[in-house]
Amino acid sequence: MAEQRAEELHQEDTASNRNITFSFGNDNVQDVGSVTPDVHSEAESAEPNFSTATTTDVQHENLSETMDPTSTSGTAERHISIQQSLADLKNLIDIEGAGKKTCPLCPEEKFKPNYSHKLRRHLQHLHWKVSIDFEGYRMCICHLACRRMKTNLNGEQVPVRIGAHYHCIVCSATIARRTDMISHITRHLNKGDTEASFTGASSGQLSSTEVMKEVDTDVHVFPNHTTPQKTDSFFNPKMKPNRQLIFCTLAVLAQERKHLECLDAFGATGIMGLQWAKHLGDAVRVTINDINEGSVKMIGENCHLNRMKVVMNRKEEEEDEDEVEENDDTLGTIEVTQMDANVLMHLRAFDFIHLDPFGTAINYFDATFRNVRNLGIVSVTSTDISTLYCKALNVTMRHYGCNIVRTEYYKEVAARMVIASMARAAARCNKGIEVLLAVALEHFVLVVVRVLRGPSQADESLKKIRRLIHCQWCEERVFYKKCHMLEESAYQQLPCDCHGSMPGKTAVELGPLWSGSLFNTGFLRRMLFEAVQHGIEDIHPLLKNLTCESECSTLKHHSIFGPMSHSSQEKRKGSEVPGNAAKRQKGDIPSEHPPFYYSIHRHSIRGMNIPKINKFLPYLTQAGFRVGRTHFDPTGIRTDATLAQLKAILMKYSMPTHTDSLSGIHSHASAEPISETVQDSTPKPLEIDQPAEEVKPESG
Repeated sequence: MAEQRAEELHQEDTASNRNITFSFGNDNVQDVGSVTPDVHSEAESAEPNFSTATTTDVQHENLSETMDPTSTSGTAERHISIQQSLADLKNLIDIEGAGKKTCPLCPEEKFKPNYSHKLRRHLQHLHWKVSIDFEGYRMCICHLACRRMKTNLNGEQVPVRIGAHYHCIVCSATIARRTDMISHITRHLNKGDTEASFTGASSGQLSSTEVMKEVDTDVHVFPNHTTPQKTDSFFNPKMKPNRQLIFCTLAVLAQERKHLECLDAFGATGIMGLQWAKHLGDAVRVTINDINEGSVKMIGENCHLNRMKVVMNRKEEEEDEDEVEENDDTLGTIEVTQMDANVLMHLRAFDFIHLDPFGTAINYFDATFRNVRNLGIVSVTSTDISTLYCKALNVTMRHYGCNIVRTEYYKEVAARMVIASMARAAARCNKGIEVLLAVALEHFVLVVVRVLRGPSQADESLKKIRRLIHCQWCEERVFYKKCHMLEESAYQQLPCDCHGSMPGKTAVELGPLWSGSLFNTGFLRRMLFEAVQHGIEDIHPLLKNLTCESECSTLKHHSIFGPMSHSSQEKRKGSEVPGNAAKRQKGDIPSEHPPFYYSIHRHSIRGMNIPKINKFLPYLTQAGFRVGRTHFDPTGIRTDATLAQLKAILMKYSMPTHTDSLSGIHSHASAEPISETVQDSTPKPLEIDQPAEEVKPESG
């Protein structure tokens, strides 16, 4: 009885299918009719039919092999989930035939073989209804295991667990969420990628790549190179200032010592290591590492594109040099490795190490300082902006062990937090650090330090890690004093009196943070010299601003000198290492500048027009304070004046806001004494130790 009922339902569905029409312009598809199957028929359909399932499984495997965009065949076709109409989706299987059929877009454990009326409703309501339209094609949702194999930490190829997902019609990317796929397609439209390429980004095929050029270095990148989760070779054009700063840092170090062992621990496309080897030549020996197999192949192709010889082992290179002379067309040699970065840095020693992982670099600090040579340089680029910029405080405490809140100087707090973590990691290896450069921009935080070997150097570095007292009312801040004894009240260290005038607790303890200098003026000047020598003009304004910030001055003219103008270079003699003073340049002395900065807009007075920031800086200088701009905030002022002294001077030189209701006489009369005050200007010098109550604006 159940078999007869199921056959009748199948005939009704076949007859009604001839009168069905579909609308492809939107997601509203006419229903196939209301069918109420018998309970016995559902029980019958739940029983497995091994002969039919086996046939459809073989058919499904053949379809996956021919239509998979990641196949290594000569011409990759579009995925089977990308169709023009619902009829094309149904034509993937013989839906009109008798017996049970499997869904072409679902594995058997998700949707068991079923009759045509259920399969038709399944394709319509699950796959077609949530599809995404693009140039006449529909990207239907797919439940197959389409993701490529990825490499785990042990170097083994393992499949990626994934549920429902979409296949991009342009770049063959696999994206799980529908909203993310719509945003992905929108980015293609904004970039002009409006033609469906149907080419897969498989390893070994560079037909779908494009060539990008930066500082005379060409690299192959995939169409989805700006999305790290969707591609093996991540390349971000917005990180160009970061790469230029690191190149200038390495160029300065190359002037101090020859034959540097340099490591780019996370190569991706390899553009940074290629720039080092191409422009610095024999002065550096570059090693580019990446744990991903696809990235390693891409790095090899980019090396050949820039006429660089690729070696997988330095011993092989030395044997080749003894046997065969190097080809004249080759500009240099680059070693490419596929290892975990921690393992590589534990096995070998380097003079220069750059870390730029996706996210935080805290997991690689111990291995980095374990084998870095004395007076070597470590540069770290942290891109976990949400963690550093106070958007995920629990992750900040978990990664960096710091308590922070959102302040007006949060970018400098992020840089000091990373430096403190590096100092602790170096101290565990009996090494200290000297900060050469700290930059915090919109997309990254870059920290460059020099490694100083010895327990005494480690102790000196740890002394500069202190906690910060931050007033939440006026945003005044001060580091704890260098004392291990407990104080009665920590509020006494703050220059403000908010605790006495406000009820409750007004301050919070932040840190631990780095309390030392963030810049080395002599090293920055030599970086500017190297930028001029190599023709990197884009980075000149930033380096000049950093030099002024390190000196806490407003001077715009910089003397560019060569690295040989200070002292003669000391050569390395085997294992004999001279003292730190003899090795470093005489001008590379860390310059102490006031910690943190004030935002002039944040502390503006209501009803008053504050002066322009460039006009306000001389007023602070005339008052006897050190003052300068900062790259952390375009409205920030770095000064050794307290907040009360800053507000007093700001109040004195601010103009009141006049409304139209005031008469011209009153406006002229009120403006006259202010103009006299400005013209009379030379204010009396304010002493740094002067109490905040004595610094008051003149009445009248």
